[in-house]
Amino acid sequence: MDEFPTCNLDYLPENILIDVLSYLSVRELVRAGRVCKRWRRLVKDQKLWRLVDLTAWKGMTSRILWVLLRQYLGCGLRYLRLRGLLLSVRGGTFLSEAWLKALSTKCPRMSKLYLLHADLRSLPSCQLLPPSLKVLELQGCELSQGFFNQDPPTPSQETTSSAKQKGTRHCAPSGISIECLILNNVPSFKDQHLQSLTSWERLSRLELCDTFRVTANGLRGCAAKEGVCGLEGLFRLKFLEMSITTRQGYQRPMASLGLETGWLGLEELSLGGKEVAPGFPYASRLKDLKRLTLKACTLDELQVVHNCKMLRGLPGFLRLEFLDVVFQPRRCSPERAGDGEGEQEQEGEEEVADSDKGDNGNNENKPDKLIQNLRRLLAVMLPCCTLTFNNCSVQLNSNLGSNLFI
Repeated sequence: MDEFPTCNLDYLPENILIDVLSYLSVRELVRAGRVCKRWRRLVKDQKLWRLVDLTAWKGMTSRILWVLLRQYLGCGLRYLRLRGLLLSVRGGTFLSEAWLKALSTKCPRMSKLYLLHADLRSLPSCQLLPPSLKVLELQGCELSQGFFNQDPPTPSQETTSSAKQKGTRHCAPSGISIECLILNNVPSFKDQHLQSLTSWERLSRLELCDTFRVTANGLRGCAAKEGVCGLEGLFRLKFLEMSITTRQGYQRPMASLGLETGWLGLEELSLGGKEVAPGFPYASRLKDLKRLTLKACTLDELQVVHNCKMLRGLPGFLRLEFLDVVFQPRRCSPERAGDGEGEQEQEGEEEVADSDKGDNGNNENKPDKLIQNLRRLLAVMLPCCTLTFNNCSVQLNSNLGSNLFI
């Protein structure tokens, strides 16, 4: 036994040790760096600091943030997750302008930032965030009135940008470079903030989840449309998500009503919760729509059929998804098609009706049969569209629960 030396971590190559350390949390990494000089050097390897999640670190302070930034964070950082002190007993803010400037300098490749329960009212603008940022996600945060405002370029910046445009074929837009903005339960987000986003030159994806203060008028004012000087509003936007799912008994008009004026260039639309019923009928007015997702809602089968009929006028519509949807079976057969509708759809509706009759009125006990009939009918209406049903259910009776079958 003496000829076999005791094996410890010192015999492992450094790349293996780094892989082992990658399973530790940030707090455990900092503690591991106190073991010895070699471990301290390994802990500072930038491969371990590509994704930094500080949301589980209790008692986070500005002093700890400075220590992490000065000793560990660097050019390897890509994704940073932070929890603020908005719900803390101590309260206060810890994201200072000085720290954000230092973060921009030391972490020039950071592309994604997630802030949870952060009080951002002390920051005058999001332009203080790292300019390399592509994705910004805010959950339960408080914002200042002008947080999303973009300062107009100075004359020197305009001269520099014009010179770059002359010298190169493709010049990146100046100003805020965020491409994806995700807002989840941000109560201070209003129509004024939405209007400020129209000045962003790269914003292509916008997710508004439980933003109760956004109104239909605010959405209409920001919708992409033809103006006097060309396209106006959020005309670079390709994906829009709107959902109200957490607040019960919410009676205010939904913001998705603003889709009635259309939206040029919008290719993907996702509606959830209370935003589905008012927004679903206006999806047919989005001429460039390619994909529609409906989730976390209750839909009447007749309502689905009627709204999907109008989607046939969209030339590029390719995908329709139902996610966590509760379907209510129709009590009467859908209205017959008009004189201008094709024979193929009429035959499809007759086939579904015949299949309903063939069950001898026992469809109430067969929720899977109801979803099959609906799928077949929609497939006839939208032959070039891919239909997806995930985790859907059928409500057999208003007094009974739903029977899950997908």
